[in-house]
Amino acid sequence: MTSIDQLIEELNEGRTNVRFAYLVRICQEHFGCERIRGSHHIFKTPWAGDPRINLQKDGSKAKPYQVDQVIAALERLKAKQQTGSVETISKGGEKGETHGAE
Repeated sequence: MTSIDQLIEELNEGRTNVRFAYLVRICQEHFGCERIRGSHHIFKTPWAGDPRINLQKDGSKAKPYQVDQVIAALERLKAKQQTGSVETISKGGEKGETHGAE
C-alpha cells in the first residue's frame, strides 16, 4: 500500500487526469466499502461532516473537485493517525476544537 503522503502528492500532480476506478480504489483502501446510490459512490469517513467523499464518474475520469475532496479527506485522515484526534476545520480554513479518539 502506498503511503498517504505519496497518494496526496500523486493526486495533486494530476488532479484533472485521475481515473475514476483508481480514485475509488484509493477510497476503498482508506475508508472501506462505498454505498452506491445511482451513479454516486459514497464513502463513510471516521468523522462527521466535511470533507465528505461522494464520487461520480465523468467519462472514465474522476471530476477534479472530487479529487480535491479525496485529497482533503486523506490529509485529515493522516492528521488523525498522527495525533489520534480529529480537528474540526471551518470553511475559512481555521482550526477549531480538537476531539480525542474515543
